Amino acid sequence: MKIKFLGGAGTVTGSKYLITHNNQRILVDCGLYQGVKKLRLRNWKPFPVDPKTINAVVLTHAHIDHSGYVPALRKKGFKGPVYCTQGTYDLCKILLPDSGFLQEEDARYANKKKFSRHNPAMPLYTEKDAIESLKLFKPVHYHKTIEVAHHIQATFTPVGHILGSSAVQITAGGKTITFSGDVGRSEDLVMRSPEPLQSTDYLVVESTYGNRTHDETDPFEFFKEVINKTMERGGIVLFPSFAVGRAQTILYIIQLLKERNEIPDVPVFLNSPMAISATETYCRHHKEHRLTKEECSKIDKGTHFVRTPEESIELNKRKYPSIIISASGMASGGRVLHHLKTLLPNHRNSVVFVGFQAPGTRGDAMVNGAQQVKIHGAYHPVRAEVCNLDSLSAHGDYNEIIGWLDQSEIAPKRVFVTHGEPAASDNMRLKLEEKFGWTVDVPDPSDEFEL
Repeated sequence: MKIKFLGGAGTVTGSKYLITHNNQRILVDCGLYQGVKKLRLRNWKPFPVDPKTINAVVLTHAHIDHSGYVPALRKKGFKGPVYCTQGTYDLCKILLPDSGFLQEEDARYANKKKFSRHNPAMPLYTEKDAIESLKLFKPVHYHKTIEVAHHIQATFTPVGHILGSSAVQITAGGKTITFSGDVGRSEDLVMRSPEPLQSTDYLVVESTYGNRTHDETDPFEFFKEVINKTMERGGIVLFPSFAVGRAQTILYIIQLLKERNEIPDVPVFLNSPMAISATETYCRHHKEHRLTKEECSKIDKGTHFVRTPEESIELNKRKYPSIIISASGMASGGRVLHHLKTLLPNHRNSVVFVGFQAPGTRGDAMVNGAQQVKIHGAYHPVRAEVCNLDSLSAHGDYNEIIGWLDQSEIAPKRVFVTHGEPAASDNMRLKLEEKFGWTVDVPDPSDEFEL
C-alpha cells in the first residue's frame, strides 16, 4: 500500500490523498484549492493521475476544500463511486452546486467588468456539472465498514467539526491508515465531541492550528460588546461567515443574546443561499449535534433568509442598524463582497471575522490592519471597525488534537501531518514526537510513501 499527497500538503486547502494497493486507487478527499491566487491556479492544472484509473473517492466531510474538486474530477473522466456519510452527502448537495454557480457568476461578472486576464473568463465547472457529479455519491453509516474497492475497506468515525464530519480508516492488505479529516472541538457549541479513533498502523492528521491555541474569549460577551457598540453608532454588523457550521453557530449565539435581552432586537439577515440550505439541513439532522429541535426552530424563525439576488441587492441598500451574515468566511467570494464594498467605507459599521483566515485572503488582510482591500478589480477603503474572534473556530487546536489522540490510545507506526501552513505543521510534528515518541513526517506536495 502506498500513499501520495496530491493536495493538503504544505497548505490548509485542496486536500487530496491517493491510496494505491494492488493496482486499485482510492482518493481520500477531493478538495478545491482556495485562498491566494497561486493556490487557486492549482485547480486548473492537469490532475496528477488519470482520473479514469481512480476506483473510488472517499470524503471525510463536505467543506469545499475537501469535496469541491469532485465535479472537476468527474469532468476529467472519473466515473467511480464517492463514499461519505449521510450528513456529508446532504451538505454536498448544497455546497457543490453552489460552488459551480458561484464560479459561473464570478466568470460572468469578470467578463462584464473586463477585469479578468482571460477572455472570456470560464468556470472550472458549472452548477450542472456539480449536480451531475452528485449521482456518483453513495452515503454510508458511521461505524459501518464497507468495501470501497477490491479488497479495500473504509470505516467512518464522527469527529465533530461540521455535520457529517468523520475520520476515515482505510484497510488494505492487512494494513490500516486513518485520516483525521478536520477535527472538531470537545466544547463546541453546536457539534458533539470527536469520538476516539480505533487502532491504526498509520495516521494522517490535520494541523490547521498546529502552532496555536484558541483564545479563551467568551463568544457571547464578544458578540454582545461588538453588536451593542455598533448599534449605538447606528451601524450594521457584517459577519463574513462560512456557510456550513460557522453560520449556524453565529445564529445560535445571536438568538440566545436576544432571548436574554442582552442585545437589541434588530433584524438578522442570512444572505447566502448555501448557508440558508445548510441551516435547514442542520435542523433536519438535529439528532447528530447538540442543538435541540426547539432551538433549531427558534433560529429558523428569528432569521430573515435572503434567497434571491434581488433581495440581496435591496439588503445592500439598507441604512438602518441590523446584523448581516453572509458567505464566504474569508471574504474570498460570494455575496459578502458586495456588502463589504458598501459597508467598509463607513466607520459606523463593524465587520466581524470568526475563525481562521488563510494567509493571502481578504479576511487575513483586514484582520491584520489593511487600510484598503481590492474587490472586483477596485480598491475600497477600510474605515469600518474590523474584529476577529478565534475562539469559535471549528478546528481543534494542537492541544485539543493531542488530547483527542491521547484519548484514542493509538500507537501508529508512522504519522503524516497535513492540512496546515508549514510552520503549523512542523510545530504539530514536534508536539507529537515529544508527547508520544511517534515517527512523524510533514510531507511536501506530490510526496509518496510506501506503507
